[in-house]
Amino acid sequence: MDVTALVRAKAQAARNAAAILALCPTKTKNDALAQMARALEEKTAALIEANRADLDRARTAGHPRAFLDRLTLTETRVEQMASQLREVAALPDPVGDVVDAWRRPNGLEIARVRVPLGVIGFIYESRPNVTADAAALCFKSGNAVLLRGGSEAIESNTMIAALLAKAAEKAGGPADAIQFIDTTDRAAVAAMLELDGLLDLVIPRGGEDFVRWVAERSRVPVLKHDKGLVHVYVDAAADAEMAAAIVVNAKAQRPSVCNALETLLVHEAAAPRLLPMIAARLVDAGVALRGCPKTRALVPGAAPASDADWDEEYLDLVLAVKVVPDLGSAIAHIRAHGTGLAEAIVTNDLAAARRFTREVDAAAVLVNASTRLVDGNQFGLGAEMGISTSRVHARGPVGVRELTTTKFVVHGDGQVRE
Repeated sequence: MDVTALVRAKAQAARNAAAILALCPTKTKNDALAQMARALEEKTAALIEANRADLDRARTAGHPRAFLDRLTLTETRVEQMASQLREVAALPDPVGDVVDAWRRPNGLEIARVRVPLGVIGFIYESRPNVTADAAALCFKSGNAVLLRGGSEAIESNTMIAALLAKAAEKAGGPADAIQFIDTTDRAAVAAMLELDGLLDLVIPRGGEDFVRWVAERSRVPVLKHDKGLVHVYVDAAADAEMAAAIVVNAKAQRPSVCNALETLLVHEAAAPRLLPMIAARLVDAGVALRGCPKTRALVPGAAPASDADWDEEYLDLVLAVKVVPDLGSAIAHIRAHGTGLAEAIVTNDLAAARRFTREVDAAAVLVNASTRLVDGNQFGLGAEMGISTSRVHARGPVGVRELTTTKFVVHGDGQVRE
């Protein structure tokens, strides 16, 4: 079977399963998720062994440290995957929720009710845990899913998807609702984008160029998880210890992910007081700094920042730093260079916080909190398909509710249109 036929066959199987899954009761879906979690835990050793093969190939290919970190499975990470499956199971089931209801003067009773989207095509990079997250969110929201993970994680993802599908069937759900494209042929992605009769939504996760490529070629609607060029602005009225803790966490806690800090902006009135201390803590955490002239005057060890640095998503222990004249300048810089994923302000000035949240346009805007918290799990969504930077249908972390649409259910007693 060629790649196009393979992808179409899996999509058709998912379409058939979606009709069954959409009608599954909440208990069946929750039992399946619990069984999936147990399956991952029971097969931890085998999963790590499969992952080791992926890591060996990635190292041989010369992939950087940040890439290897995203690819790696450990006992702790497998346990986290299982834990997130259980968290998704514990979430309210959005399917069947009545969003709104009203009665018309002619007696018609109209309700807007949540229903699954149908079949979701998910294209993602080298993080194997995303396979479990996506399958869980789609299953709980009543959607079948066609998964196409990065070729570098083919061994890990193939095993995870197989375990999840078997667990779903064991609990009484349709195994075909979880489909994984087990080929590294890049033609599989192009084939997915042609399946407008079988897929209802495509969600791509990856680099900026890749997401744009998908959006330009897809015949299926696309929900974009674009790059994260994230800023933290330290205001003149910021608390020193709070600012340092937030900045270091946002940059260094896990620098290889999309909600990690890439550019630090500091009010010039606060810079002499705060910037040397924050910079010292960043350097202690292994962060290399690239600064504007005002930054380098206060932090001589910083390398010069070029214009390109303000648009760079490093995904590594590198940080651009700029001293700005005021809050308005910080907002202007974010408007010019941000990608709309997450932006934060550190301040004790309520008026400044309100202006920042009102004028900064992003999927998530934070006051006195790390951008690393912009995550489905941290927001109480159990997990996420990604952080949507789109403005249509869903924006921000995409959880089970964002994977549904609505339909009108109308009850009458013989009404006709005059």
